[in-house]
Amino acid sequence: MTNTNHSWTALGDPTRRTIFELLAEHPRSVTDVARVLPVTRSAVSQHLKVLKKAKLVADTPAGKQRIYHVEREGLAALRNELDRFWMKTLAAYKQAVEQPPKE
Repeated sequence: MTNTNHSWTALGDPTRRTIFELLAEHPRSVTDVARVLPVTRSAVSQHLKVLKKAKLVADTPAGKQRIYHVEREGLAALRNELDRFWMKTLAAYKQAVEQPPKE
């Protein structure tokens, strides 16, 4: 499975998508994320592990904690894939619209 496939799968879970959105606002620790969500710190850690494996988030040590943030390269790869999909869709639409009507 490619990294972008991992990204789509990772973001398919509503809790992970919410965590990703929170990290897009600003970097946070596991504890900070868990305070906002109705899940345990342990569950947040597991979700972050999946997002990290998908290369959507990264972490940096800060004392005894790790601060998680959106991984720009992983997000850029996901965006590129979405842009390719969108361009193919627009090209197909253009072709369909420009075809003469069938009689």
